[in-house]
Amino acid sequence: MDDNELYPIGDAARRTGLSVSAIRFYSDAGITPPAGHTSAGHRLYDVESIARLELVRTLRELGAGLDDIRSLLAEETTLHDLAITHLGIVERQTHRLQVRRAVLRTIVRQHSATERIGLMHKLASMSDDDRDRLIDEFWDEVSEDLPVHPGYITMLHQMRPTLPEEPTTEQLEAWLELADMVRDADFRREVRQFFHDSFAGSSLAQQVTSPAMLKQIEKHGLIMAEVGEARRSGMPVDSPAAGEIVERLVVATAEVTAEATGEYDVDETRRHLTEAPEDHSEPTEAAERFTSRFTSVLDRYLTLTATISGGPQPDPDDGDKDEKWIAAVLAHAAANRVSDSADARADGVTAEPPAAP
Repeated sequence: MDDNELYPIGDAARRTGLSVSAIRFYSDAGITPPAGHTSAGHRLYDVESIARLELVRTLRELGAGLDDIRSLLAEETTLHDLAITHLGIVERQTHRLQVRRAVLRTIVRQHSATERIGLMHKLASMSDDDRDRLIDEFWDEVSEDLPVHPGYITMLHQMRPTLPEEPTTEQLEAWLELADMVRDADFRREVRQFFHDSFAGSSLAQQVTSPAMLKQIEKHGLIMAEVGEARRSGMPVDSPAAGEIVERLVVATAEVTAEATGEYDVDETRRHLTEAPEDHSEPTEAAERFTSRFTSVLDRYLTLTATISGGPQPDPDDGDKDEKWIAAVLAHAAANRVSDSADARADGVTAEPPAAP
């Protein structure tokens, strides 16, 4: 193209991909006026005006409004600022499309009834505040009048998913299911009944849900996470690293027991963690029943929460596997202690008697 040449509107249309009527519209709107006119009044465009038309076409395809484009071409704003604004628009549009795709896929997969389609779209389109409010309403209802420390209620409220800014279809579908679940009256009733059965009438309810106890439980949980990671990585039960982790677990478990009963006994805790589950004491069995029922009632809630947040999925068999690994580590350590003791006794028998004075 010649920088000094003027081109008729038809040539400008072919070079920019815009229609003649669109070019006339932008010209009349004062966005891209022609560079000149023929004697007959026909519009003419130079290289610069054609470049402006190409920019207008690109910005319009990206969703920019006429006022934004006019401000940019009048140098009242920068291309960078305009790009930032419209990147936000595109991202919001992308999120809405992802939500629609998730809803449509769910409808296809579940053969959803007509009355559920609007509800699903509403749930998927909720803001972060709306989602938090829905989860808070669920925990408020199921924990109402529980005779526990307020800190325990706060902990329950923290059991919530976090939907990322760019969720996958799987995460959106999980949110749809979770939102539907926590709104379900039967599910709310079941969870509420579980917590009231567990704590109502218990003289220790306040004590076992106190901040001090929750702190000990959190510490214990972090070490249990180390145990699970070590087991899954194939760490040998006879390795020093395994022994160190499990010994810390023994101490943490004894501290939890001491917080609940006032009795701190590391040796008894070590014996308890080494023995078979069927040999556990009555308090331990009660704790295990609580954990088992908690997992049973809230398993799907926890699974969906992990999916939405992008975390690892809970494995119902992990508890048993971890217990067996812990018992094996402690058994090996006990065998070593017995062996060392026997060696010491043998050394005492075979040693030369002291010389007579």
